[in-house]
Amino acid sequence: MAYRLCTLYSGSTGNSAYLETSGARILIDAGKCTRALIQSLKSIGVDVDTLDAIFVTHDHSDHVASLEVLAKKHPMPVHILFKSAQRYAGNPPEALCRCLVMYKAAPFSAQVGNVTVTAFSTPHDSRASVGYRFCFPDGDRMVNVGLATDIGYVNEDIRRGLTGCESVILESNHDVEMLMYGPYPYDLKLRIRGKRGHLSNRDCADFAAELAGQGTKNFLLAHLSEENNEPDLAYDETFSALAGYDTTLRVAAPDSVTMLVGEHDSPLPVPVRCAPEMQEVPL
Repeated sequence: MAYRLCTLYSGSTGNSAYLETSGARILIDAGKCTRALIQSLKSIGVDVDTLDAIFVTHDHSDHVASLEVLAKKHPMPVHILFKSAQRYAGNPPEALCRCLVMYKAAPFSAQVGNVTVTAFSTPHDSRASVGYRFCFPDGDRMVNVGLATDIGYVNEDIRRGLTGCESVILESNHDVEMLMYGPYPYDLKLRIRGKRGHLSNRDCADFAAELAGQGTKNFLLAHLSEENNEPDLAYDETFSALAGYDTTLRVAAPDSVTMLVGEHDSPLPVPVRCAPEMQEVPL
């Protein structure tokens, strides 16, 4: 294959994905602690200092917890919406400020090596939120892959952003029955199910079938809730919706690498426990 695409870990406690092409190494989000992130990269043979850029989807801590330390110890361009960067407005870390490449609003595009990165708006209850489409050459063809998590519903921006992608990392956050009969307060349940919350297994499955009909071959279900979902439930829902399509379907592990496209020759990492810190309510 001309590329590797995987989640380093994905779930309520932290999220990060990785794309490698012949001309670029790109990190999408940097949740958890820096030690866990670096160990996950090492497990697939990647040195953090060889990364070309980080692209941030939004400002919640399970997606940006490592940014400050990474910018200080391993500086690289951090592409982020201006509103998301306002997370640090009260006490901006100097090293991170030097790394930030800020954009006024989505859509926006950037070139990293041989990869054209295009951001599209996603509906989520953060300061701002985006998904990404990555386009790069493979011989005489162009490959498109995409990512969209933390989405309340599939809007037209997401639909345009992911349609035609060969490989997609897509949120399958919760089973509706588990959520509604689970322990969360009722207002939080409504927030998760709302249009600025998270995508359910059913809605993910419906959209995956739509994408498969437009040529998507590889799906990785991501950002599963630890409280309101089970990997088998998420997998079975989308697997049923993809009946009749020639596709690959996988579910992202919460604490270790899940490779969607490409080889994974190294052993999986031992999960690293990060130091406790202030975080948003895990969804």
